[in-house]
Amino acid sequence: MTRKLIKNYFHLLNTDYVKLGVKWNFNNVISPYYRIYYIDEGEGVISSLAGNLVLKPGYLYLIPSFTLCDLSCSHFLSQYFVQFFEESPDGLSLFAHCRKIMHLAATSVDIANVRRLLAINPGRGINRSDDPKVYEKDIYYKEYTELNNLQSISAQYETQGIILQLISRFLKPEICRPDKLAVIPSVILETISYIQLNISSVLKVSHLAARAHLNTDYFSRIFHRYTGKSPVTYILEKRIERAQYLIITTTHQYGDIAQLTGFENSQYFSRIFKRLTGLTPGAYRTQNKTMNLID
Repeated sequence: MTRKLIKNYFHLLNTDYVKLGVKWNFNNVISPYYRIYYIDEGEGVISSLAGNLVLKPGYLYLIPSFTLCDLSCSHFLSQYFVQFFEESPDGLSLFAHCRKIMHLAATSVDIANVRRLLAINPGRGINRSDDPKVYEKDIYYKEYTELNNLQSISAQYETQGIILQLISRFLKPEICRPDKLAVIPSVILETISYIQLNISSVLKVSHLAARAHLNTDYFSRIFHRYTGKSPVTYILEKRIERAQYLIITTTHQYGDIAQLTGFENSQYFSRIFKRLTGLTPGAYRTQNKTMNLID
């Protein structure tokens, strides 16, 4: 029997129970971390390219990282929420093939888990505002990273275990295709890891193919077969994901971010960034730096 090891690790950012109203109304939200909501009262809406999804009591919702959406509440909504980062040694997200919003009916175990997560992680709410444009800032990320480091070892293990349980509820074969991920050839996995580790460097397809000891055309075909993207498209998307994270969590100038993410110049970086996110780097930063605190 093949032994499968859990490779993905999750870092808690926020967890809390909040009561929201009409001010919970934000457009073009796209974050480098995951969100899980459990709704216990009221109603809200998450809008994305796939359409509108109504937030209803008794349901669990998952928004994978880098999933563009709008959040709104026309009257009243109360929710438990969990926000966390994902890490994997090969750079493959559990939801690499499923960057869409998912939902399912919550079980008694799910409800107990979200409540327990809050109980063992007190003071992990956002506290300043429920607007992503306010709380997605470098100083706030650092605060919660430090809080993770201050957890007892038992709380760290239990927190990780609960997040894994909640994530596992959405890992359906027809959604996330783990069977396909499991059979990715080692040369492709190693290439993906190499891209992640060298995202700021020049990454030519011919060089990647040579590292894999494959003909360039053949390498490109099998890379597309197992990732669903050409090597060039995959590299660009990973560069922009990294740029989004840097724009949100640092004060680096756009030229520096372009260099850190492997773009040859700021103009090309800005053009690709807008093509993939729908916003210019400046508009994206403005969206995440506006200090309009909610009363």
